[in-house]
Amino acid sequence: MVIDGVDVPEDGQSADHAGDLLVRIADGDQAAFAELYDTLSSRVFGLIRRVLVDPSQSEEVLQEVFLEVWQSASSFAPNKGQGRSWILTMAHRRAVDRVRSAQSSVDRDMRVGARDAYTQEEGIAEQVEMKIEGRRVVRALRSLPDPQREALTLAYFGGYSQSEIATLLGAPLGTIKTRMRDGLNRLRQEMGVTL
Repeated sequence: MVIDGVDVPEDGQSADHAGDLLVRIADGDQAAFAELYDTLSSRVFGLIRRVLVDPSQSEEVLQEVFLEVWQSASSFAPNKGQGRSWILTMAHRRAVDRVRSAQSSVDRDMRVGARDAYTQEEGIAEQVEMKIEGRRVVRALRSLPDPQREALTLAYFGGYSQSEIATLLGAPLGTIKTRMRDGLNRLRQEMGVTL
């Protein structure tokens, strides 16, 4: 059971029941996998749906995530974090990858002329300006250290609060706040924005 973002053991379960199930799944325990799916699938689906919006794509990614859980449960390290956080992080990354893949497809279509979003000069100029600005933001994000980029991506593209990010990444809330503050400061410098 989760109370105020903290796993509380109930009925003899350890504080990391999902982690215990992952250890059993790593040994090929199908019953543990079924229990893990029953326990976490709705939460994982909700997280994926927040990123992708499209229900059918969200269902596909949910299946991919649990297939990956089954195949890579042995790589879960209980001493490095909670099982639930490990799975939610995996789900978020897969959902973000799906968004990036879709965006790449759209970009390819636009390059070959398959899509024409606007026919008026104003629309085209606005689209080009937004694309240039978007590329500047992507370049600036890429220049950040991984921990800062991951925290900012989860917050601004994933819609997570700082405390949710701390739980997902298994890091203290103060660390997440520092990463976000430092990351935003570096983004401002990279993009030449002054306040």
